[in-house]
Amino acid sequence: MSKQTNKRDCIRIAVDIGGTFTDGLAVIAPGNRIWVGKTLTTPDDPGIAVTTVMVDLLKQIVAARGEAKRDVADVVHGTTLVTNTLIERKGAATALVVTKGTRDVLTIAREIRYDLYDLNLEIPQPLVPEARRIEAAERLDVSGAIVTPLAADELKGIVDQLAALKVEAVAVCLLHAYVNEVHEKQIAVAIKKRFPQLAVSISSGIAREIREYERMSTTVANAYVQPLMTEYLNRLDQRVHDLAPGAPLKIMISSGGFTSGKAAADTPILLLESGPAGGVLSALNTARNAGIDQILAFDMGGTTAKACVAVGGEPLIAHSFECARVSRFKRGSGLPILIPSIDLIEIGAGGGSIAHVNDLGLLNVGPESSGAVPGPACYGLGGEGATVTDADLALGYLNPDNFLGGEMKLRSDLAQAALQKLANQLKLTATEVAFGICNIVNENMAAAARIHIAEKGHDPRSFTMVATGGAGPVHAVEVARKLQIPRVLATIAAGAGSCLGLLAAPARVDRSWSNPTLVSNIDWKKVAAAYATMRADAESELDSAGARDASLKWWIGAEMRYAGQGHNVSVMLPWRAVNAAMSPALIREFERSYRQFYGHLVPGAAPQVITWRLTGRSVVRNHRFAWGDARVGTKAVMRGKRSIFLPLKRKFSPVPVYDRYSLKPGTRLAGPLILEERESTLVVPVRSAIKILADYTVEVMIKEFT
Repeated sequence: MSKQTNKRDCIRIAVDIGGTFTDGLAVIAPGNRIWVGKTLTTPDDPGIAVTTVMVDLLKQIVAARGEAKRDVADVVHGTTLVTNTLIERKGAATALVVTKGTRDVLTIAREIRYDLYDLNLEIPQPLVPEARRIEAAERLDVSGAIVTPLAADELKGIVDQLAALKVEAVAVCLLHAYVNEVHEKQIAVAIKKRFPQLAVSISSGIAREIREYERMSTTVANAYVQPLMTEYLNRLDQRVHDLAPGAPLKIMISSGGFTSGKAAADTPILLLESGPAGGVLSALNTARNAGIDQILAFDMGGTTAKACVAVGGEPLIAHSFECARVSRFKRGSGLPILIPSIDLIEIGAGGGSIAHVNDLGLLNVGPESSGAVPGPACYGLGGEGATVTDADLALGYLNPDNFLGGEMKLRSDLAQAALQKLANQLKLTATEVAFGICNIVNENMAAAARIHIAEKGHDPRSFTMVATGGAGPVHAVEVARKLQIPRVLATIAAGAGSCLGLLAAPARVDRSWSNPTLVSNIDWKKVAAAYATMRADAESELDSAGARDASLKWWIGAEMRYAGQGHNVSVMLPWRAVNAAMSPALIREFERSYRQFYGHLVPGAAPQVITWRLTGRSVVRNHRFAWGDARVGTKAVMRGKRSIFLPLKRKFSPVPVYDRYSLKPGTRLAGPLILEERESTLVVPVRSAIKILADYTVEVMIKEFT
């Protein structure tokens, strides 16, 4: 057997840790055969769930292929650990070094009220208290020129103060360091010389962009999670090596690519949205195979539901967003983070979100979640609150004997008891409460998605929704109906859809450099030198991620606006020589994007570049997956009929229930119906035309909207 064949025959494994379940998926070539594993997340030590899933996947492959040993090529990992650490405030004791006179930036923040009428407004507390903020007597001007040098005795004083604080991590964020990093690097070197084991994050290496508070918040957040993530990734790397010797651990990042474990440990803040990003990539891969280029990716798991608009086969990328919000759905109530991320919006609750009666006596759902422990009431693990999953079970959408293929039995009696408690408070029946929970969740998700699509300048009726996540196919058709989206796709292995995305992810790296300048005044030699430095650094990171031999593509990006404005427009150009000849293309692309967003240009206004960006990415390829186990049948299997609640008729009615993978490509059915699989359930509660596509994706064309 040739070396090349051996390489193709290797297994690739993807594992994604969610708030409730940890999903795993293995693929083996030729044929892209897949196996799926799923287990409850282990919050105290997330790596336990990762290795549990990996062991399960390897056992499944051995059982199916009859081979005792097969090499693992790599393991791609997505995790919510960074997000959870910031939300739960369980990170490292962190110090902050700032320019003299700026120590209160974290406290002042944006100095806004995210809810003007909330008299009990809660402001997110800084990750570093004032007592652990150290001022440095140095100063750069806005162009990066040194106004006050950083003296040797000043450096010694900073290090001495750190010694007294006994911290585990240090963030360094100096004024105007995005233009000139010289003083930040001097401080980092001095700290590392005295304290080699201390985690040090400098803003010029984490978020080299303007906006002092946002840059400081991002750098502090990176330092805050770095010790925990370094320990976690090192321990996970060893666990992976024990199970799959020689398999590199690759980490999914928020921008929709993967990087090396080392790079992820250096800049863990880039992992903030790694799991949800995988769901978007899975949706895009499915859409490309179906010839669709305008989608709303909808990913609903046990804890949250997120959506992303993707046009032209590419997800939109945001370079600023919030995390760890005090008020989950209120913009401005979280910590601002400046990293490239797929432009996701949290549109609603997940399957484990708990329903309750609010102070006004009204039914609400979330934001509290039952998580993996104890989970929804129907799991029988001690959960008592009525969750979305309990409501789905009570409405007939879930089969209590087929959850995880029957490995986990759901308790209908416990779900009913939890719902009845709310029903007693609201003077309703348990069924009315169950429908109320589902309807509130679906309506909230549709409303948030509608605004998200409109903000991007699009009409939802021209989109296709692609559902992933364990709860995604359960709710997707109803959410799409409310949005008047006519077509819904449910991917193969939708319950582990984020893992499909991890396996389809390219290697990716992003760099940025802020230097606000009118286009007419750009010093192109300075910009070219900055790009040369950024590209060399980016290529080094891609090499560490194993992308050295991959076909790489590079793009030049810019955040632009008219001089005097406060909001930027993102511009992207294919890589080219960085010189004055680039100006016409830059302005042309800026005007095209500006006109798309605002309808017209500003006569006589001067275009300005605020931040330059660089993106490098390996080639994105389409993947078609097929099941490796025996779940695909040769004859359609109807499991009988089950009474489910039909939302438009407001009553229960029996509908056919099919084993999803007993349906061959080309099969056509009519809704309402239910398609069951091991990891999720597709619920079609309205009149629809259903077709099984060539890659076992289910296409639902909705025929009944009201």
